[in-house]
Amino acid sequence: MNIATQYLKRPLCGEKLEASNPAVLAAAATGIIEFIEKTGGDVDRIFGHAGIAPEMAGEPTLKLSLSSFCRLFEEASRLSQHDNFGLWFGNQFLPRDLGLWGYAAISSPTLGTALDNLVNLFRFHQESSVMSLYRGKSGLMRLEYQIQVPDIVERRQDAELSLGMFYNVFRESCGAGWAPEEVHFEHAKPENWQEHETAFSAPVYFSQPANALLFKSDILKKPMPNQDLGLMTIMQTCLESVGKENNQPVSLTSRVQSTIRTKLPDGYPSLEQIAAALQLPASVIQRELSQEGLSYKELVETTRQNLALMYIKQRHLSFSEIAFLLGYSELSAFSRAMRRWTGFSPRKYRTYLDNA
Repeated sequence: MNIATQYLKRPLCGEKLEASNPAVLAAAATGIIEFIEKTGGDVDRIFGHAGIAPEMAGEPTLKLSLSSFCRLFEEASRLSQHDNFGLWFGNQFLPRDLGLWGYAAISSPTLGTALDNLVNLFRFHQESSVMSLYRGKSGLMRLEYQIQVPDIVERRQDAELSLGMFYNVFRESCGAGWAPEEVHFEHAKPENWQEHETAFSAPVYFSQPANALLFKSDILKKPMPNQDLGLMTIMQTCLESVGKENNQPVSLTSRVQSTIRTKLPDGYPSLEQIAAALQLPASVIQRELSQEGLSYKELVETTRQNLALMYIKQRHLSFSEIAFLLGYSELSAFSRAMRRWTGFSPRKYRTYLDNA
């Protein structure tokens, strides 16, 4: 039985998800059980913390809650005490293991077409997230990826495994020795950040506006070694069929909060700056927030609080670094905010977490 027939014969089954609960195809977790075991983790405990049954991982037409998927990799990192779990999981991930989406890419005629397929079909593979391919101001091409769900605050492992997966699509065409010019991550620099430069064989920058691979455009015409136009077309059709059911647009409030998150390291973002980034009038944003009983100031405050409580767990980050990442010009301002949110200073709150 060939690949196309295998996928066409599979039932379009999956986790029942509400329209407001974005999903990702479980193929993105192919091989995680073996990788957890390799890193000395407890499979049942990790999946239990994430609220996912182990047998769901890797099923090509099964949908998982995106928040549960991200939590699975965060818990795998935490409970296996392997801080760069997502980085190395993505580094060894074969594109064909992405199922329908992966086969649509590797069966494309050229690398450029493969990347176009990844971008154009991404919404069927993963919801409430964005992927784009364009030429940046530096002249380099940028393949960008970002989750647009503000409630998924801890998503570092997902970002690192995702760029690793994309990296291997490039290597499928360009060979194992290919490396991007730069790699960007939206999260703060982790403790063992040198491993990231080893994994990608390239300079890696953190606290960036988006997760991205930067590369020269001359490789886009390189052929894919397993090109098959018939298979590519079937995979496109199957993926559209599987992914079409629960693809709700991201709310404007979520888009605003996601944009606030990316702008904070540059200082407190004004409403006008966010409106310009979203190419919308500020009045439209204010009206939308007002209808949800929110103000722009409250949304910035909520975003800062959620990020602060995540950053404070990362002991390698100094309080001055956290203050910078949250857009505070002075450490004292961050300290006052922490007391307002938790009743503790940053130092006392970190000690409280250590003793909890």
